[in-house]
Amino acid sequence: MRIGIDLGGTKIEGIVLNMQGHEVARMRIPTPAGDYIATIEAIAQVVEELERQAGITGRNIPIGVGIPGTRSPATSLIKNANSTCLIGKPLDADLAQALSRPVRLANDANCFTVSEATDGAGAGSKIVFGVILGTGVGGGIAFDGKIIGGLNAITGEWGHNPLPWPTDDERPGPLCYCGLHGCIESFLSGPALAEDFHRQSGHQCEASEIANLASQSAEKVLTRYENRLARALASVINILDPDIIVLGGGLSNMTRLYDAVPALWQQWVFSDRVDTLLMPNKLGDSSGVRGAAWLWE
Repeated sequence: MRIGIDLGGTKIEGIVLNMQGHEVARMRIPTPAGDYIATIEAIAQVVEELERQAGITGRNIPIGVGIPGTRSPATSLIKNANSTCLIGKPLDADLAQALSRPVRLANDANCFTVSEATDGAGAGSKIVFGVILGTGVGGGIAFDGKIIGGLNAITGEWGHNPLPWPTDDERPGPLCYCGLHGCIESFLSGPALAEDFHRQSGHQCEASEIANLASQSAEKVLTRYENRLARALASVINILDPDIIVLGGGLSNMTRLYDAVPALWQQWVFSDRVDTLLMPNKLGDSSGVRGAAWLWE
């Protein structure tokens, strides 16, 4: 068996898989916001409970962890994490010490992408671009089912390119946690959508609930979001030309995206027609955590 952990901005999810890839145990707890030590302790708590549920004794089960950032090949420290308390920390070493066994880390979008490319929505596709639309905006690229990490461990990080073809009122754009203005993430993340709705309507609302609101304000915000997502994905198609783009994260549950965005992106894609598919994930919330569990494969 193997254990996968998905460390997100708002939740920590864990899963135990057997060698056939079948789920044996699962649990989810909130992520301690902004607290590195508490995050380590929470992951250890999840692992302990998963082992109890699965009847695992001893500490010899391999553990993979998907994180909202990546481990720097140069320093072995975490970089590019929107959970900023992780930045500059030796997360794999600290987890290995807390769990008394080796731990493998990977970007959460890479875990999601390899899972969907293997037996999810992108199974059988040559080039899969996996997208996380949640607390942050991440991306991963799988070629023939294998994730591409890149020399700097940043392959697929489209969320920290500037929003393409910006309108005058989108310049210079919101300040991103990375220190730059106008990043795609600062327009397309869940918090960004919620903030746009607040500016439009004066009301606070969770991003996941906006699509269910029957109001003029909600419609304006969602139409604007779809246009921005179409522009951002068009720039990816122009560079990567993937067979399929698979959406994950909480905002991937907005079903209207799958018709609206492909209908829009043609005007920015440098081609006479666009055959790229835009699809929801097949494995739901389990995609990222399943990908993490297979990091020791």
